[in-house]
This record gives sequence, C-alpha cells and structure tokens, in this order.
Amino acid sequence: MIASRSRRSFTALAAALLAAGPALAASPLDGWPSKPLRIVVGFPGGSTPDLSARTIAEPLSKALGQPVIVENRVGAGGNIAGEVVAHATDNHTISVMINGNMTIAKLLNSKLGYDPLTDLQPVSLVGTAPLVLAVPAATPGNTPQELLKAARASGSSWSYGTPGVGTVGHLGMELLNAQLKTQSVHVPYPGYPQVINGMIGGQLQWALLPPALVSAQARAGKLKVIGVTSTGRSTLVPEYPSLAELGLPGFQLEIWNAVAAPASMPKPIVAKLSALVSEIVRSPEVRAKLFQQGWQAVGSSSEGLANRIKADTAQLGGVIKARGIKNE
Repeated sequence: MIASRSRRSFTALAAALLAAGPALAASPLDGWPSKPLRIVVGFPGGSTPDLSARTIAEPLSKALGQPVIVENRVGAGGNIAGEVVAHATDNHTISVMINGNMTIAKLLNSKLGYDPLTDLQPVSLVGTAPLVLAVPAATPGNTPQELLKAARASGSSWSYGTPGVGTVGHLGMELLNAQLKTQSVHVPYPGYPQVINGMIGGQLQWALLPPALVSAQARAGKLKVIGVTSTGRSTLVPEYPSLAELGLPGFQLEIWNAVAAPASMPKPIVAKLSALVSEIVRSPEVRAKLFQQGWQAVGSSSEGLANRIKADTAQLGGVIKARGIKNE
C-alpha cells in the first residue's frame, strides 16, 4: 500500500514537472544584453538616420545597462547596412532605417542580399516628416509659384539629387517629373548633406529634402523653397506652402525612420526593444531633440510599424511599377 502511494506520488510529481517545463525553460531575455548593442546606420554621420540613432543611443544604453554603439555602414542607399542587420545572428545588432530599406528595397533589386519583408522585424517608428522641394538660390524667381514655373519650364535640363535609388526622395521626384511633364535626371549621393552641397555648388538644380536640413540653408540664403509634400502645411516648417496649395493636388509623401531588428532575433527581445524605444522616443527630452532634427516623434509598437510598412510598400511600389524604376 505504501509502495503504491509512493509510486502515485512520484508519477504526480513527474507530471507536474513536465507541465512546468516550458515555464522553467530559459528565457531569451535571461542575461540579455550580455554585451554592447550595435545600431547599424546605412548613411553617413550627420544624416537624419544617423542623428536619430545617436539621439536614442544614450537613453537606450541607460535602460539596458550596456553601451549602445552607432556604426555607419554607408552605401547602396542604405541597403548595405540593411543586409548587415538582416544577416546578424548575435541578438545584439539592430538598425535605424529609412522607408525604402524597410519596404520596397527588394522590389527595386531582385538580386538584393536581403528582403526587408522577411529578413527584418519591425521594432518601432522613430519619426516622420514631409519632404521639402527646394532649389538653389540662383534659380530664377522668388515666390514658390515663380520657382515652380521655372521647374515646369526646365524640361530635361535639370538634375536632382537623392540619397540613392528607391529612396522616398527619388520616388517623389519621379512623381514630380510625371506630374510636371519634366525629364530631370537623377543623381544619387551618399546622403542628404551631400545632396545639399551639390545644390549649393551648382551641380544639382532641385531636390526633395528633409525639413531641418532645408530650413538652415534657406535662412542662410543658399536655397529657395517651393513647398512641402504634406497635404497641408507641416508643423515642422509651417512657413512653407504645401505642393497641393501650388496646384499639385494629392501629392503626399512622408519620410520616416524606424528601428529594425533581424528576423532571427527572439520575439521577447524584440518586444522589450520595442517598448523601450517607443518610450524613449515619446519622452519630452528626446521628442524635443527629434523635432530640432526635423522629425515629428512617433514611437510605436512593432505591430504599428508593420502596418506602416505594409501601406508604404503598396504606395511606393506603385510608383516603382509606374515609372519602371530598377536598381539592378
């Protein structure tokens, strides 16, 4: 009788331990992070993704108790960094990326070494902003209407710069070419600061640029502004009219940057990073810094960013198809 009760007790204990097995298993968060976290950025120092990455790096380091290092891997419109992050397996590598790197990169180049829709995980939006259509100070005209008239009359004589094929600045300029019936030539640069230098130096005649970078040069008298790509005036640069006000209805484009992780990173780690980044971005101090850089701070869940990726892939993919844009 005693032996029978002992066997029943042992059987019950074994069953309980088996049931508790998943709960007792080690969590991916145990001991994470165990070394410095790396934020890989595909654009040079001083670019908008670089500034955003450095803005969140310090508070993220404090929250994680480990150094957070920003590493610039410049080239291919940010896709070199995208490939580095997509293939990282150390669970300590993430990125701050722009729209194109997380949406339509594979649509532009079927030979690309990563697919953003399958090889990356969305973590959190950081900031959004319209783009500003600007021209060099030497462009004939003073009012936005006069400058737009000069653009319409340019035919194929103007060139425009962007941070690379498939970036929002590139696709937006192709939309403008279609609407204005111009044939301006695309010239890719490593980043927006280099595009602005090209405009000031006379190598480029116009471009769609981030608000913060334009405003400083416009105040210095080096650039003139035509308008912004939001449906109405933007709180970032309320002094500039929208392109819709200037007779281009329905022209709406936004740039955004966001934190992405490799698809291989465990979901609990991604969830922790998403919560931390979202909280950091929405903090008053970081929000103010991002605004100074030309961003409307967002901070989102990974699901919210996934929805934005889906919508932008559809919108920007339509431009790629209509204009026959490839980067192969």
